[in-house]
Amino acid sequence: MALLKSRLVVGVARWQPCLSVVQGRASSWWSHVEMGPPDPILGVTEAFKRDTNPKKMNLGVGAYRDDNGKPYVLSSVRKAEAQLASRNLDKEYLPIGGLAEFARSSAQLALGENCEALKSGRFITVQTISGTGSLRVGANFLQRFYKYSRDVYLPKPSWGNHTPIFRDAGLEVKGYRYYDPKTCGFDFAGALDDISKIPEQSIILFHACAHNPTGVDPKQEQWKELAALIKSRRLFPFFDMAYQGFASGDTDKDAWAVRHFIQEGVNVVLSQSYAKNMGLYGERVGAFTVVCSDTEEAKRVESQIKILIRPMYSNPPLNGARIAAAILTQPDLRKEWLQEVKGMANRIISMREQLVSNLKKEGSIHNWQHISDQIGMFCFTGLRPEQVERLIKEFSIYMTKDGRISVAGVTSANNGYLAHAIHQVSK
Repeated sequence: MALLKSRLVVGVARWQPCLSVVQGRASSWWSHVEMGPPDPILGVTEAFKRDTNPKKMNLGVGAYRDDNGKPYVLSSVRKAEAQLASRNLDKEYLPIGGLAEFARSSAQLALGENCEALKSGRFITVQTISGTGSLRVGANFLQRFYKYSRDVYLPKPSWGNHTPIFRDAGLEVKGYRYYDPKTCGFDFAGALDDISKIPEQSIILFHACAHNPTGVDPKQEQWKELAALIKSRRLFPFFDMAYQGFASGDTDKDAWAVRHFIQEGVNVVLSQSYAKNMGLYGERVGAFTVVCSDTEEAKRVESQIKILIRPMYSNPPLNGARIAAAILTQPDLRKEWLQEVKGMANRIISMREQLVSNLKKEGSIHNWQHISDQIGMFCFTGLRPEQVERLIKEFSIYMTKDGRISVAGVTSANNGYLAHAIHQVSK
C-alpha cells in the first residue's frame, strides 16, 4: 500500500509541469502585438490569384515578364551558370565584403571605367543582399558615421520601401517635390524650390534612372542644374540605381546622373541591384559604393562598413555574385547580356507606345503621352483610385490604388484589352 501511495504521488508530480505550461500560455508575451497592415503589392497578387477571369492581368508586381507573360531567365545567365557548374566550385563563405571580382566590376559598371575616382582608388564597393540590403547597409553607415545630419529627403513619391529602410536605421525621413500629378511628369520647378530650402548637409536621395514608382526621370540638363544646386547647398546625395540598362537599354546612359555628380566633385554613395537588369531576383545580388576623398579614407570607410555588416548578415550570398561577375568580366557574356538588357528595355518601351496608340484607337480624348514619356518598368497612369477599383471589379485588371502599373506585365496579346478597359473607366 505504501508503494501504491508513492506511485500516486509521483504521478501527480509528473503532471504539474504540464499544468504550469498551460497556465503560462494563458498570458502570452505577445498579446500586445497588433496585426500589421497587408503589403499593398502582395495584396494585389493575392486578389489576382483568386480571380478566375481568363483575361485577368496582374500589373502590380515589379518583375520582368516576356511577351508571353512568363518569367524570363537571360541566356547570358544560363551560360554563366553552366560555366560555374562545370568548374565544380566550393560553397565556402565569402568575405564580409563579398566577392571581390564582383564588387570591382560593379563599381566599373556604375562609375565608368574612365572615372577618376575609380582609377585613383578613392572608393569602396562591397557586395550586398540586392538593392534593399545595399540601401540598409548605406542607411546604417550614415546613421553611425554621418555626423552632420539625421535627415534624409526622399522624392515624393518614392519607392515604398525607402521610408522604412531609412526610418528603421534611425534616420528622420522627409521629402521634396518630385512628381506633378497634373502633368504626370517631373515637377522640376517644385523640386528645385524644395531642395533650395533643405538645410545644408542634409542627406538627399535620388533614383539614378527609371524612378520607381512614377517612371519619371529628369532630363540631362535638369540633372546638371540639380547637381549644381546640391553642390552649392552642400547636400549629401544617396543614389539608388536599381535599373541600370533596364531603363533605356544603355548602361552608360542610365548611369549618367551618377557619373555627372562625381565629375562635378560631389562625392556620393550608391546602391546597385542586379534583380532587374540580370533577372537575378531571387539570387539577391547588389552592391554598395562610397566615393571618398582619398584612398586612405576609403580604407577606413571599408573597415567600418564591414563592422556593420558582420552582425547584420555576416557575409553575402555566393552564387548570384559569381553569375554576375562572370557576365561582367567575360567579353562574350557581357556583350550578350547588354543585348538582352536592351531587348528587355525595348519591349517595355514598345508596350508603352502600343498602349498609347491603342487608347487613341479606342477613341480616348485624353492625353496619354506621359505613358510613353515615362521610362522603366513602372508607369504612373494618372488613374484615380475609383477608376482603379472599376478596372479590378469589371475587367480583372489588378494594380495598386495609386494607378501605378508594371509595364512588364503588359504583352502584345493583352495590350488592346488593357487600353479598352482604361478607356471605359476614364471616358
